[in-house]
Amino acid sequence: MSSRSRLLSLFTFALLALPLLSQAQNAAPSRIRGTVAAVNGSEIDVTTREGKSLKLHLSDATRYSSVKPLDLSAIKQGSFIGAAGKPGANGSIQALEVVVFPEEARGSGEGHYDWDLLPGSSMTNATVSAVVSGNTGRDLELVYQGKSIKITVPKDVPVVTIVPAVLQDVKPGLTVFVVATHAGDDWNAARVIVEKDGVKPPM
Repeated sequence: MSSRSRLLSLFTFALLALPLLSQAQNAAPSRIRGTVAAVNGSEIDVTTREGKSLKLHLSDATRYSSVKPLDLSAIKQGSFIGAAGKPGANGSIQALEVVVFPEEARGSGEGHYDWDLLPGSSMTNATVSAVVSGNTGRDLELVYQGKSIKITVPKDVPVVTIVPAVLQDVKPGLTVFVVATHAGDDWNAARVIVEKDGVKPPM
């Protein structure tokens, strides 16, 4: 991967991982999930999963990515991952999706915090300290900031990594995950992660 691609990937992961901007900033970023309705030069129209129509402004600062599927075996001891999850049995968490970070993105957004994939869901960015493989998936022990947490990853859960994309990859009908800021009536897209080759962004 080129230096430029690594920088883009790091920026992608930082945007995905941070639940809030610095308290000094005026607005927190919003995470928008939906389908591209139209692409018009410097704007994309997105129909959100809630059924709203949003017009998102693009700029030279907007970054584009897609997701690439990985096998469950890509999650290994020592991997740094981001896992969205829901409450499981005995205080554990059941993964809804997992992003396996490349080594250069290790530490991005490390922590455990609320997420909005589903009501009551969470995001954990952490290092895998132990892996137990089973017939139904994998049980992971994760460590972050001196804490530990257990996450179960079922076999059918999407496991992906993020790869660079371009504006031309954003087309009507494709699923997107967008990190955007909102000021007044304007939505400005900072990061667009778009479906590619049938692989939808699961986060």
